Amino acid sequence: MSQNPVALSVAVSPSEIPAGGNGTAQITATIDAGWKMYSITQGSGGPIPTRISFDEGFFTIGAVSGTKPKVAMDPNFGINTETYSGSAAFVVPFTVKADAPAGPQTLNINVRYQVCNDTVCLPPKTVKLAAAVTIGAGSAAATPTANVDNAAATSTPASNVAPAGNRAVSTQNSGGDLLNQSIWAFIWLAMGFGALSLLTPCVFPMIPITVSYFTKKESGSHWRSVRDASIYAGGIILTFTGLGVILAIVFGAAGLNRFAANPYVNILITVIFLAFAFSLLGAYNLGIPSGILTRLDSMSRSKESGKIVGLLLMGLTFSLTSFTCTAPLVGVILVAASKGDLFYPVIGMLAFSTVFALPFFVLALAPRLMGSLPRSGTWMNSVKVVMGFLEIGAALKFVSNVDLVWGWGIFTREVVIAGWIALSVLIFLYLLGVFKFVHDSDNGRIGLGRVLNAFLFATMAFYLLTGLFGSRLGEIESFLPPAKETAVTRSGVTQANGELTWITNDLDAALTQAKAENRKILIDFTGYTCTNCRWMEANMFTQARVKAELEKFVRVRLYTDGEGEPYEGFQKMQEQRFGTVALPLYVILSPNDEVIAAF
Repeated sequence: MSQNPVALSVAVSPSEIPAGGNGTAQITATIDAGWKMYSITQGSGGPIPTRISFDEGFFTIGAVSGTKPKVAMDPNFGINTETYSGSAAFVVPFTVKADAPAGPQTLNINVRYQVCNDTVCLPPKTVKLAAAVTIGAGSAAATPTANVDNAAATSTPASNVAPAGNRAVSTQNSGGDLLNQSIWAFIWLAMGFGALSLLTPCVFPMIPITVSYFTKKESGSHWRSVRDASIYAGGIILTFTGLGVILAIVFGAAGLNRFAANPYVNILITVIFLAFAFSLLGAYNLGIPSGILTRLDSMSRSKESGKIVGLLLMGLTFSLTSFTCTAPLVGVILVAASKGDLFYPVIGMLAFSTVFALPFFVLALAPRLMGSLPRSGTWMNSVKVVMGFLEIGAALKFVSNVDLVWGWGIFTREVVIAGWIALSVLIFLYLLGVFKFVHDSDNGRIGLGRVLNAFLFATMAFYLLTGLFGSRLGEIESFLPPAKETAVTRSGVTQANGELTWITNDLDAALTQAKAENRKILIDFTGYTCTNCRWMEANMFTQARVKAELEKFVRVRLYTDGEGEPYEGFQKMQEQRFGTVALPLYVILSPNDEVIAAF
């Protein structure tokens, strides 16, 4: 079997070009029978597309065009691919830099491509081509560019062409080209992401909150309980589907991450949590204003209409609060919407949100069963108070997101932990009857259940206390701001939190260090408000075996959810170069900025 099924050649015209003038390089690929080469416009999620770039020098590359590819189902990848067979031609316009010296020069071209036959694919390969160009003296005149002979040229988007001086980078997509998959494969993918989202840290606090919310409702018939649970779940489904598709249309795939990280959105979520918390603590009864209820009643002639709206708003609130964790997974699905096809995003979001809402439909029914227990009023009041304190703790988490983006330096890891310790102590004292709220019973008897739960929160307070002295808090780290790195040792390990040091928001510095030390680069695309990123940092990167592997790399973290530059630039680079906005994304580069792996 041939391991070099593609032969490349290059011709440059004209042979002499003045400084500041234009020229054209025509690259011809001759492909062996039975093999196919992937196009310059091949989408992400499958084979490596053909990429053409220049080495640093006196020439600046323009927009590449090439032979029109054939589109067909590819048995190696299970998706439609764009391929060349037999031969292909590429037109590469370029400009000679105005300060280029006169005389003979060499145009160095890199062509990176992948080829497959019907049963096997060869690894991607980069071939270097060289063409002699004479740079003339005098003023530059516009030089016409050549056309592709016997081929229909298709323009390549600017994002597919590496600028002069940059290495060609192959596109690796962890999300996949969803438009090229079958409808059922896409639905199963969306449902799988919906189930996976239930495991993200932001979702867990909503479990007791959901039960608490429906516990406050008056008990009714079984049909009404099912109806209310259905409306609540429907609010989640409608919110995810509508909001996700709108964001994808308006902002593109990256809009979801920007929405989830937006400090104003996080402030709104904080206010919502505090509003629910003080309502549960008995400060007021949170409900829809009577004026609105009157209008709704007059329109629908039903006293249940206000309750329905409240349930839908509860579903909306839950969807917003969980968006910080679920947005990366939703963003992978909604990459399709940025390409203009709405059918797949709508179907995908319905499948995602239905699976996501199903457990909360069941949880919404739970208070119906709890309400049937004898003498349930006293312990339900205790549940409300505990949930109120927990929601204040959740509000601390979201306001710390705002702090990270805006750089206040107030709600740090230590401050959030101290706040949670204080709340745990308050719950401990409340459950032991040290203080009461106005809606609590005067019955002074403290049952065994309250005592056990009280000491559970006391244990939590002592456990959180260890975090103030630098200890890692396991799964809880997902909710916390990142620990500060201080006192770096020569080995690169921080004294404060046991993590390795990382270059932050400076890819050029990482590339310079990698070339000097001849080491690979590990890019961690992360976010200030990314709870899943914090979980990886706290629970994976600190493991001895993982740390030993990480020490082999030049490590750089690029944050994509801050305001302005460089954050928006990093997010755009992540989407264009690697085909996904999901966080975290890990990419391994060679010292020459060539992609080795993305996952």
